[in-house]
Amino acid sequence: MLSAFFAALTAIFAKIGVTNVNSNLATAIRTIIILIVAWCIVLLKGEAKNIGTISRHNLLFLIISGIATGLSWIFYFKALQIGKVSQVAPVDKLSVALTIILSVVFLNEALTIKTAIGAALIIAGTLVIVF
Repeated sequence: MLSAFFAALTAIFAKIGVTNVNSNLATAIRTIIILIVAWCIVLLKGEAKNIGTISRHNLLFLIISGIATGLSWIFYFKALQIGKVSQVAPVDKLSVALTIILSVVFLNEALTIKTAIGAALIIAGTLVIVF
């Protein structure tokens, strides 16, 4: 619930923040703040000592995930800059339905009827909000 709450605040604050600011520059500024906060948490909790235990496989996928996150943020900020936050945010949340589909395809996770219906409702709800 806290993640959802802060994601909602992120959309509102980002919409205000990208007004009259290049969306790529806004994303870069936001990313620096996230970098500082994340490393402060890691250092304060003494978790930096575990960096040497990360395998190349894990590191590769963390790097790929970071690239995907960066691209997601760039497109999200551009969409916020040109669109209504009340429409951009629901489209962004289509990632939930897409994640369900991709988890079945790439991770061989089971797709239950309940999960399939939930994903379909997310997609339908997004379409209702956008159109």
